[in-house]
Amino acid sequence: MKPGNQTSILEFLLLGFSQDPEHQPMLFGLFLFIFVVAVLGNLLIILVVSIDSHLHTPMYFFLSNLSFSDICFITTTIPKMLVNIQTQSKSITYAECIIQMYFFMVFGGMDTLLLTVMAYDRFVAICHPLHYPVIMNPHLSGLLVLVSWFISFSYSLIQSLLMLRLSFCTNQVIKHFYCELAQALTIACSDTLINHILLYIVTCVLGFVPFSGIIYSYSKIVSSILRIPSTDGKYKAFSTCGSHLSVVSLFYVTGLGVYLSSDATSSSEKGMVASVMYTIITPMLNPFIYSLRNKDIKKALQELGRIILSDKFTGFILLR
Repeated sequence: MKPGNQTSILEFLLLGFSQDPEHQPMLFGLFLFIFVVAVLGNLLIILVVSIDSHLHTPMYFFLSNLSFSDICFITTTIPKMLVNIQTQSKSITYAECIIQMYFFMVFGGMDTLLLTVMAYDRFVAICHPLHYPVIMNPHLSGLLVLVSWFISFSYSLIQSLLMLRLSFCTNQVIKHFYCELAQALTIACSDTLINHILLYIVTCVLGFVPFSGIIYSYSKIVSSILRIPSTDGKYKAFSTCGSHLSVVSLFYVTGLGVYLSSDATSSSEKGMVASVMYTIITPMLNPFIYSLRNKDIKKALQELGRIILSDKFTGFILLR
């Protein structure tokens, strides 16, 4: 059979975290819990930002987009993994693998770009507070998000189309819990030079360039904050950036660590652990970081809780 024809019926095997059947129920419960918490937490952020008029600002507009992207990001990997654990199967079809790879790159890239946009937003708010309403107007905010989506969709589509030209022969094992691009390239029979070149270019463009922009923004932010005379003013300024800086640190340290590892095959186990941090743990922790460290979100959540409890109490009284 010709290699080019094999991809139409090909199935990959995702090794996942453990081959031991005794560990499967524990892994299923753990990742199901993480998935539910991540989805509900990010949905709550979107809901609060939508209904509270005080949060209708560029900062929280970007945050709600980040929450939506995180929901989609974690949905590309965990549901398939849970199905495989439940059915005791490690297979994923060729089409499913390409689709999963595409959406993983879309939402992973979107997270990266949104974090950069949010850093720029904080830079303008703290370093140029008087011009903030003019610079970060609704038109620019919407345009920044649209451009981020366009870049993510475009790169992901190009990389996915390049994957379609590859043929896969005997080795169909992907040493990961999802169809990870670098791992998939290692088992291809055909020439992957163009794919690797594009992967390294995009890693720099969507990795180093945004990260450098974030570092520059925060260097200017810190410099501006240190010039504030009052201690209360410094604390208030730092508090508006603390949540975002925590998320950036967690996402970039783990995310870049995976793709900058020395070798994708020899460090697959370490890469898998690091991938869990930025593909699963980060989307779950983001709502907690922003709700616990951000006074506006915390206040809005408390108000929403009071409304819900009040409605429940009123309904109970009416039923009585």
